[in-house]
Amino acid sequence: MPMVYLRLCLLFALAFALNAFAPDVLAHLQSLGGTEATLAQSLWCLGLLMVFGWLASKAAVGTVFPSFSLQLLLGIVLHDALAPLSAQLALAVVLCTALAAIILKSGGDELDRKQFAKIAYPTLMIAVVGYLLTFFVMFALLMWLGLDSKTAALLAAIIGSTDPAALIPTLKNVKFLSKYQRVVDISVAESALNDAVGAIFTAAVAAMVVSQVPMDNLGAMAQGLFSPDNLQQLAKQFAVGTLAGLVGWGAMVCLERYRQADHPFQAPFDFSLVVAIPLLTFLLAQALHGNGFLAAFVAGLLANFNRSAAHFHHLIEQTEAQIESVAKPVIFMMVGPFVSLPMLMDSALMGMAVSLLFIVIARPVAVFLSLLPTRMTFKEKMFLCVVRETGVIPVVLAVITVAQFSDLQSLMPLTAWVVIWTLTLLPAITPWWSRRLNMVQA
Repeated sequence: MPMVYLRLCLLFALAFALNAFAPDVLAHLQSLGGTEATLAQSLWCLGLLMVFGWLASKAAVGTVFPSFSLQLLLGIVLHDALAPLSAQLALAVVLCTALAAIILKSGGDELDRKQFAKIAYPTLMIAVVGYLLTFFVMFALLMWLGLDSKTAALLAAIIGSTDPAALIPTLKNVKFLSKYQRVVDISVAESALNDAVGAIFTAAVAAMVVSQVPMDNLGAMAQGLFSPDNLQQLAKQFAVGTLAGLVGWGAMVCLERYRQADHPFQAPFDFSLVVAIPLLTFLLAQALHGNGFLAAFVAGLLANFNRSAAHFHHLIEQTEAQIESVAKPVIFMMVGPFVSLPMLMDSALMGMAVSLLFIVIARPVAVFLSLLPTRMTFKEKMFLCVVRETGVIPVVLAVITVAQFSDLQSLMPLTAWVVIWTLTLLPAITPWWSRRLNMVQA
């Protein structure tokens, strides 16, 4: 066995061992009582998330597994050790939501406005229309697999968002022909945009479940989702989220002008504002009953302040490093408190079926139908069929949804399986698929 895989085995053995005696440790911490017990358990969980997130990143180097897949699996292995987080749902939801807002702002900021304008139409088609097609196709397939309508609807909404967590590092290692750079940019831009779309529609479906709107078949689901009242709520979510994003954009413009006024002694402290602005933008949208995830994304997309000043290039690189080393590992490992290893194994066959149907049927249907009105070539569409992974935002949406609907026991394990399969399989075959399509340099 190569040394890198032996290292992986040792890491998981360490996680199993720690999880075995974790209940005794947590019992001792609980005996402290009151605030001390809460603080001690919270720090214990935070320390595990940080340490094992870092270890997974190191152990993944040289293997075929993305670090994010390993982090998710390690979180599940540490299910008992992270149990306090499942008991403190508010803490888990707040932590995931805050980190997701920062990630979405960063995703918007990574898209150059001028470049995005060139690919805006096909990106909007695949991110919005493609999301809706994915949702309805997966809802029908999940019902066919035997899932109840509530779980099918929420799962279809959650896994509709894409994620370039493992894709971007993969694409950076593939030298595409210049004429295909557009479709590469679309594959990244899609994920940044439809994360916000997925958040809005997941909230809409959750509201339908709470209101007990009939959704026993595809027709009833469509009728409920596109009812006048629901469409009005969706429009409000989009409008208010966009408005809050404009406010966030204004705050970032002010930050940029402040920096241009030459305040070098303040440079080390700019990072706090880069983090605070998307959080406050999210808060503003939520307070006005809009979508905070969309607001954070719009603020980052419109600001793009990293494009105009050398200082911000370093600042954005620093922000990206923090996101990669802290935010994403914490979110992926957050699956662990809600999914145990027996739960994952019990849902393995269903999880594989859902993932395969998602990859083989739902994604190609969404790509080819949503891009019909565009000038995308057949080869580009075939590329987009494979470049499709599920990651950070679906995990966040799953945590939020499980906190709201604790009786839907299979929702989180099935989400975990879709993330594991798409995050591990699709980035691995992307270089091979690109060569098969003759899209890379010889």
